[in-house]
Amino acid sequence: MEQKIRRDRNMGDNLRRLRNNFDISQEKLCAELQRRGCDIGRTTYAKYESGELNIRASVIIELKKIYNCEYDEFFKDL
Repeated sequence: MEQKIRRDRNMGDNLRRLRNNFDISQEKLCAELQRRGCDIGRTTYAKYESGELNIRASVIIELKKIYNCEYDEFFKDL
């Protein structure tokens, strides 16, 4: 029997909060992620924020560099 990882909407809320605090659109953020080697489209990123998809660790690592924040910011209130 295959188990699925439970998605957590709070991660998406934190991703959205960080992006809004940085005042950048999803499209521009994805362009920066792609420049850094993460093949992420805006539709995929929108699914991260909505909680429809689990975000990859490699994307979180790059977002941490972009936002210049601690990893705790991604997991706040989880």
